[in-house]
Amino acid sequence: MAVQGDAGTKEDIKTQFTTIEGVYRLLPLSEYSRPNRVAYNNSGGSGTSPPVRMSFVNLPESNGSGNSINSERTKICFNYGRELFVYTYRGIKKAVDLTKPIDKRAYNKEDVPTCHDFNTTTASGEGVSLLVGLLGGQVQLIDPITKEVNKAYNAGERLIDKTKVTCVKWVPGSPNQFLAAHSSGHMYTYNEELLCGVDRPHYQLFKQGEGYSVYTCKTKSTRNPLYRWVIGEGSINEFAFSPCSKYLAVVSQDGSLRVFNFDTMDLVGSARSYYGGLLCVCWSPDGRYVVTGGEDDLITVWSFQEKRVVARGQGHKSWVTVVAFDSYTTLYSDMDGFDVCNEDTTKHNNVGNDVRSGKSVNSAPNSKPNSNRNSLASEGLGLSVTSYRLGSVGQDTLLCLWDLKDDVLRQPYLRPRSSTVVSSSGGVGSTVSGHQTSQSVANAKCNNVKESSVGSDASHHSHSTNSLTAKLANLNFGEKKDKEKGEKDHKRSLSLASKNSTPNCKSSVNKNQVGGSTVPPEDSCKTMGTSICPRLDECPVLEPMICKKIGHERLSGLVFREDCLVTSCQDGCVLTWCRPGKQPGNNQHSTPSPTIAVAMGGGPLPSGGTVV
Repeated sequence: MAVQGDAGTKEDIKTQFTTIEGVYRLLPLSEYSRPNRVAYNNSGGSGTSPPVRMSFVNLPESNGSGNSINSERTKICFNYGRELFVYTYRGIKKAVDLTKPIDKRAYNKEDVPTCHDFNTTTASGEGVSLLVGLLGGQVQLIDPITKEVNKAYNAGERLIDKTKVTCVKWVPGSPNQFLAAHSSGHMYTYNEELLCGVDRPHYQLFKQGEGYSVYTCKTKSTRNPLYRWVIGEGSINEFAFSPCSKYLAVVSQDGSLRVFNFDTMDLVGSARSYYGGLLCVCWSPDGRYVVTGGEDDLITVWSFQEKRVVARGQGHKSWVTVVAFDSYTTLYSDMDGFDVCNEDTTKHNNVGNDVRSGKSVNSAPNSKPNSNRNSLASEGLGLSVTSYRLGSVGQDTLLCLWDLKDDVLRQPYLRPRSSTVVSSSGGVGSTVSGHQTSQSVANAKCNNVKESSVGSDASHHSHSTNSLTAKLANLNFGEKKDKEKGEKDHKRSLSLASKNSTPNCKSSVNKNQVGGSTVPPEDSCKTMGTSICPRLDECPVLEPMICKKIGHERLSGLVFREDCLVTSCQDGCVLTWCRPGKQPGNNQHSTPSPTIAVAMGGGPLPSGGTVV
């Protein structure tokens, strides 16, 4: 089936694409999907169901001999509408019988699942702990295998937080602590072994920094939540731990990326989107870079070592919903000796012991970041080039793959006369010229970040008033072109920041009142044009290696695995894309099995299903 593309030409939905390592192919018989083809609509909010997210876990052997490579021990969890599914995931093999999930749970409209996460630390062959965040603010803890665990946090009257859970994750290495972020801009630390209070919690300030505050509960006995983080303005959309588990990257609707030392609760770095909110975040496998995506339709690469934005990627036509590194095709080395886990960027104190409630969250001591390299690196070929493979998906139904070259990411920050466009091969499309200008543009008022303000600063370089910076500053990358009749239009919600023609500027300064204290937001106007938020002609602009349309609905999930990559979209389908050289036999592409190709009816729940 073909759909009308944004450029006015017919664009097919791709079932394969070619990269430098070979051809990736869609495996239609490995599709996991919802039980019916009826779209789910939520009566409140934006009118659509929460994004379809995926969580994976590899269960170890029952004898404790370590993780098994048997795909039958890999479990996948995904949500669609009011339902949550847990299946055995068989990778590039034919999918299991979709009529027989390990667990299927149906929720009411107030408790729609929005996010989930497996605890890989305590997972065993007998069971696994699964956290489920809900639309009404509750967090559930279940064991989809044994069905014996069923706990709820912030339940009942939801005294802790009444807003949607946007992201929930186990603290790496911890058997019992997890974080839950909400659209209120608050993030809570829980211990799954503790109870929540019967009264509304009272907080006292524990630590405060620029744009954030941390509070503890004033109780005689230790209860949940252990800590409340108040970060920025607006919703906390996602957070991610570094590979060494020491640092936490948080992205918010205010367009800010904030990186914390999780042990000491210190802010060690920050960056901003070009405009609009940031929706997703991930770390490179070695912890050197943090990548974000959001409502500016760009990916932004931030260097942990240099504490600055080192590149932006332009390829999506709508909001970027997920960014993820492919550690299996990433090449990097430790030639410069930089270790993110041992980077002494903040003054250490005893807060880390308090955060861990007297214990270390990580059962194993911090080690160097995971340095899994692909076969080229492991064969000792002496490759000196560092290259990171990054993937991104968005509401434009596009899958983009990026090759981030180290020589591009380590370019110095300058104010050039012309933009630096970097192709997928890492070559520079246009030469960087000029010297760093004065800070007049960076300190310009919000309503003047147009041709006039850019032109006044351009006098140092004989710029014209219609410079590229001025054009890009007023360009709305998310703007859809006129579509011909019959094309499906992908709904998009506009944030307050993206409604303005100027990037990251606010007409008025609001203050976030928290527990009687006032936390002023960062002055976004002062950060524009600096290394924290460079304009598009002030840093390398990357182009994707491939950019393919792979669905009719908005893409909401992307996971890289050893033999495949997995994507999910808003229509509830989870698709497997086989890596080059890993394709199964031709019999795998025969007529689909009825148990997989035929949609399930609306009959009773399978054995073990639960209605909440």
